Amino acid sequence: MNECKAGILRYTTIMNVATAPSTHTDVAGIDRPAGSLDRSSALARYDGPWNQRLAAHLLRRAGFGGSPAEIERAAAQSMHDAVESLIRFPSTANMPAPADVYDPSSDLMAFYRGGGFRNADDTAKRDFRKGLRKKERGSILSLQEWWLNRMLTTPSPLQEKMALYYHGHFTTAAIQKGVTPAMVYNQNQLFRQNALGNLRSLAWNVSIDPAMMLYLDNAKNDATHPNENYARELMELFTLGVDHYTEDDVRQAARAWTGWKLKRLGAQANFRASAHDSGSKTFLGRTGTFNGQDIVNIIFAQPQCAKFFAASLLGYFVYNDPEPELVDAVANLIMKNDYEIAPVMSALLQSNVFYSNRAYRGLIKSPVEYLVGTYKAFDLTQIDPSALRALNQMGQVLFYPPNVAGWPGGSNWITSQTTIARENFVTGLVNSPAMSGNSWLSSVPMQAMPAAQAIVSAILHGDASPRGIAQIADYLNGAGTSALGTLSGENYPERVRGAAYLTMAMPAYQLN
Repeated sequence: MNECKAGILRYTTIMNVATAPSTHTDVAGIDRPAGSLDRSSALARYDGPWNQRLAAHLLRRAGFGGSPAEIERAAAQSMHDAVESLIRFPSTANMPAPADVYDPSSDLMAFYRGGGFRNADDTAKRDFRKGLRKKERGSILSLQEWWLNRMLTTPSPLQEKMALYYHGHFTTAAIQKGVTPAMVYNQNQLFRQNALGNLRSLAWNVSIDPAMMLYLDNAKNDATHPNENYARELMELFTLGVDHYTEDDVRQAARAWTGWKLKRLGAQANFRASAHDSGSKTFLGRTGTFNGQDIVNIIFAQPQCAKFFAASLLGYFVYNDPEPELVDAVANLIMKNDYEIAPVMSALLQSNVFYSNRAYRGLIKSPVEYLVGTYKAFDLTQIDPSALRALNQMGQVLFYPPNVAGWPGGSNWITSQTTIARENFVTGLVNSPAMSGNSWLSSVPMQAMPAAQAIVSAILHGDASPRGIAQIADYLNGAGTSALGTLSGENYPERVRGAAYLTMAMPAYQLN
């Protein structure tokens, strides 16, 4: 075991000290933060001090964090301009496309035309299906790596953050129920293209998205046998929440959704009038010969729908369990803007409540936020394929949410097992060849205390206690070691990387 790893093991045992600001001495991201809400000024534009600490907060919440240079650039702008540069993001049309988006339709057609389904024995059919699954799994792995790297390198981080938000909100799982990698990619693009668009339009387009139609059985829905699965989840999980509809509303909505089918092996949604129930339906207090588009429009006319999305957006971008009066205020903003999300996000990211002590470091980083943010913190530009295993161990696998409700988040991200997985990921990264070209980490001072201050400042932006910084300095100076005790040119690379790891092991780094 080299000196860096040995020192890390010794110092990890003493680094579990509270390093977040004093207002967050507990673990954030579980319940509503302590303190009170000033309802009258919560959504008013923040006009307090603007500095690198708050710029880093903005980049973590509206993206995946920033390198020291990116944070410095955001801090050099006004708060308003920094937010607007995220909202009015540049085109990403020239970003690299994924290398492997597998569509099994050509293989299926070739097997069919070759008589495979008619003439092949059970073993041949089984081998054929295994081959398809292998290609699908490989394609999904490729898409996961592609999306992580896009999150890391995009000039439009809020676009990817919104795509991740929608991925956990309008959930679909890859490969299950015939959902192909091509469908997964197309749905991911749908979220990206509608990142700051209209929520009502997105809900409609998601409803007739092939991946969603298969995952929640709407492709099986016809007038003779209405399927209630999508009709229920659309209201319960996607737009209204429990207790805001009746079982009869589910049945009537299911009838309205009849007729949508998939053609060309699921590549495209198609409305088939002969399979649609065109009779009168009563849904959420309104009566008519409704279809699926009508159902979406009626849902989005409900004040509860705006409240549902207000609570969801606040819980994702500001803090968990927001006060009812704050939810109402954001819901009014959503309705005022007719569900256009760009002005709502602009207001939220410039608001007093967003920059309040209650919101600051008030959420637990998801594994994706933690992983991509760590690469960004080190100013690295390429995520290694090994990161996929790390994400799995941390508890979040892109395109495989645990169920239709998505990832539960909050305190569920932090367990003894996932904490070890986070630490192992950072240990592996700081000792990887990727770190050899890192610029800022190789330029910290040679003296222990200035080096500790520089590392902690770059990674935690002032959110470490003096005791925590002193312990990092002690580690850099070789406290408890016999070989090459003080920081020197001989031990500098390993010690500095070890200090970066120890900084990321602090509680504050787990928080967003």
